[in-house]
Amino acid sequence: MPNTSNSIFQKQPIMRRVCYAITPLLAYSIFLYGLRPLLQVAISFIAGILVEYIFEKQKQKKVSEAVLVTCYLYGLSLPPLLPIWMNIVGIAFSVFIGKCVFGGFGRNVYNPAMTGRLFIYLSFPSALTTLYWRQLSPIGRAFSETIGGGDYTAQAVDAITIATPLVSLRDGIIPPLTNLFLGLRSGSMGEGAIFLLVIAAIYMIANKTADFRLIVSTLIGAVLFLVFFYTIGAMPGFKENLNLREGLQVILAYLMSGSLLYVAVFMSTDPISGPNKPLSKWIYGFLIGAVTILIRLFSGFPEGVSFAVMIGNTFACLLDEVTPKAKKKVLKKTPKEIPQKTQDSSKVPAGKTSSAVATATALISQESAINVLDTSNNTNKNKGTS
Repeated sequence: MPNTSNSIFQKQPIMRRVCYAITPLLAYSIFLYGLRPLLQVAISFIAGILVEYIFEKQKQKKVSEAVLVTCYLYGLSLPPLLPIWMNIVGIAFSVFIGKCVFGGFGRNVYNPAMTGRLFIYLSFPSALTTLYWRQLSPIGRAFSETIGGGDYTAQAVDAITIATPLVSLRDGIIPPLTNLFLGLRSGSMGEGAIFLLVIAAIYMIANKTADFRLIVSTLIGAVLFLVFFYTIGAMPGFKENLNLREGLQVILAYLMSGSLLYVAVFMSTDPISGPNKPLSKWIYGFLIGAVTILIRLFSGFPEGVSFAVMIGNTFACLLDEVTPKAKKKVLKKTPKEIPQKTQDSSKVPAGKTSSAVATATALISQESAINVLDTSNNTNKNKGTS
């Protein structure tokens, strides 16, 4: 359909609600790191929208508001000091290769934001494995020293590369859980504030923007695999002197480290690249969570969630094909009482009005027929008498 309005965007309320849920993460990143997160997100928005606009203009169509979500999620999945040119290359790859080459909105097989992030992850591994980090803003530094004990601030005096929590866990070191919950650790800008991710999940589930099955199943898959490998002593860094308290700390640390919760809330729930059937969604989310843990524990990559999402996207259509359809509940119809003649029709419930009218019409027709027969019989009798 040709673009006949002044706006360059298609109106998509569901995408706007996702953006509303993401915005507190950006605000918290600015609180911690200053204006650098705002710059990174702004660059990803400008470059991403421009790429889709060029593509859609050839077809005389509008830019989908879904690209705003892609740019937002991609921008916040980066470390604060990632070079601007890397940001631009990644978001261009996200929109063009991850979306436009498949035909545009609604046709992409893979999540565009994750496609771009994985491209950066593989093309420039030092940028996202050791991560460009930076000194906290004055407010963020005071917050870190008060809440986090100052450990993080001591490491982040300059823009340096420091170990991520996932690397520490592989070495048998459990990061402080409070720091992980508040996002006071090295990592990407939007993935750290666990408390904001929980609020975002509740918000999107409440207004039916996200399906709870996808979020819950992703976490279930991750937790079950973590419990299994810790119990059998196969978890790197934690193979001796296993106990319940340490096990709980390790599981919580793995769940709150990296991008697992960020992906579970915003990317596993993508309705385009994910499955549609209820059972498929449970399997799909479980697959993402399980593959994430397998790659984290046993591969050469410290983070596996990007690969897990792409694998899940690959099998999404197949899962819809092989899983049965949900059975629809059939409501049994109960016999309806015939309303009395004296009953006011305005008091009949809306659902029963049509059947009541039909029944009343049938009764009136029957009475009319009887009256006609009685009249005919009386006429015949009068004729016979005369």
